[in-house]
Amino acid sequence: MEENMPAKVNLNEIILFTVCSILVIDTFVAPAIIGVSSITIWFFTAVLFFIPYGLINAELGSAYPEDGGIFAWVNRAYGEFSATLVGWFYWVNVAMWMPAVYVAFAYWFAYAFYPEMSNWTMAIIAVALGWITILINIRGVNVSVKFTNLGAILKVAILLAFGIFGVIYGMKFGFKNDFSFSSFIPSLDNTLIYSTTIVYNLMGFELISTVGSQIDNPEKNIPKMTILAGVLIAAMYIIGTFGILAAMPANQIDPVDGFLFSLEELTTIFGSAAPFVFKLITAAALYTLLTNMISWTMGGTEVLAAANLDTKSGLLGHKHPKYGTADYSYYIYGLISSLLVVVNFSLSEDANEIFWTILAFSFVVFLLPYLWLFPTAVKLRKKDTETERPYKVPGGDGGLIVSAAIGEIFMAASIAFLFLPNESYNPIVYYPTLIVGTIITAIIGIALYNKGRNH
Repeated sequence: MEENMPAKVNLNEIILFTVCSILVIDTFVAPAIIGVSSITIWFFTAVLFFIPYGLINAELGSAYPEDGGIFAWVNRAYGEFSATLVGWFYWVNVAMWMPAVYVAFAYWFAYAFYPEMSNWTMAIIAVALGWITILINIRGVNVSVKFTNLGAILKVAILLAFGIFGVIYGMKFGFKNDFSFSSFIPSLDNTLIYSTTIVYNLMGFELISTVGSQIDNPEKNIPKMTILAGVLIAAMYIIGTFGILAAMPANQIDPVDGFLFSLEELTTIFGSAAPFVFKLITAAALYTLLTNMISWTMGGTEVLAAANLDTKSGLLGHKHPKYGTADYSYYIYGLISSLLVVVNFSLSEDANEIFWTILAFSFVVFLLPYLWLFPTAVKLRKKDTETERPYKVPGGDGGLIVSAAIGEIFMAASIAFLFLPNESYNPIVYYPTLIVGTIITAIIGIALYNKGRNH
């Protein structure tokens, strides 16, 4: 019987899966708008937040190697009500995020390979990618991991290339920003708003623990993964940001399409071969967008499934007869993504503002579960003294409390910063969407919880 069981996910695979999940090509560019000081903010955020966050996930993931990840941990600490909300918020965020990623994919593809492409052709591409993601994930974790492994390798290669190209570009054409010591000192003019993006780009350590039971030797491999993947991810973000700032003046960086424009400028170092290199790296980047959504849709659905939604919703809890995955949950992802893509392209210019406002709303929903995560680590260490902890956050109980407090402060601040005035958004649309959307999402999650209690 065991010969037919899927192979366990090994250390190399969980490192690559986590790198693929956290290292994001499309949104890492935005903080570079701050200028060279964004490199400083990346570094200090990695030290002050990313390390404590990773260590907490290493302790929880190695102590509780069960499916569900963050849901399972919160459920142990605070009970089913809080855990159901966490699972629901996690799932909703991915449903809102996927169409934004694939709209970006369609625009990037058109820009690099087919500039005359019509809006509706781009819409068809974005919709198709959503359903490709769904069909891959329905086949199970082992199939998904094979895609994300290559995605992780390509992401690292692309960001390394950005750094190397940046050095060559600066030596050949001159650096487009001042890299003197004073330029690395952050100011407060627009730092707070883009700091949220930096924190957002560093989230995802807990994602692999959503399939904890399928990890080989999680007690040892999850802590190892946290250290190795964490160092690699932080380094790649800093190297990639340097490359962007070497070739693009900070005030000309586009927060949405900045990756493409920066890459196009950087590849001018290749002379007549520049268009070929640009298209080659763009093709690799497009593949990473697909793998990023494969990892997050799988994680979001696994969290939702762990919340026992088969008792709360027969629709969301339906299992595929062959693969045993929550296929209806994936199908709903596809439907939501398709609907939002069509809305975006139907309304054209007006939709971009609405669409990115919805994405900001998804940021809020995404960050909310982490408000439970950090106190959960503290409570479980105090409450559950019988479970063996193969790895503990250094510094004893005090070290854990400090790490959790830092994480909680970063989460609360990141959510608050999304509500700061921003000239990119219409406040009449932006703030009601964030506030009302979050309230409605919470109400639906509470309704699902109550429905489960009544069964």
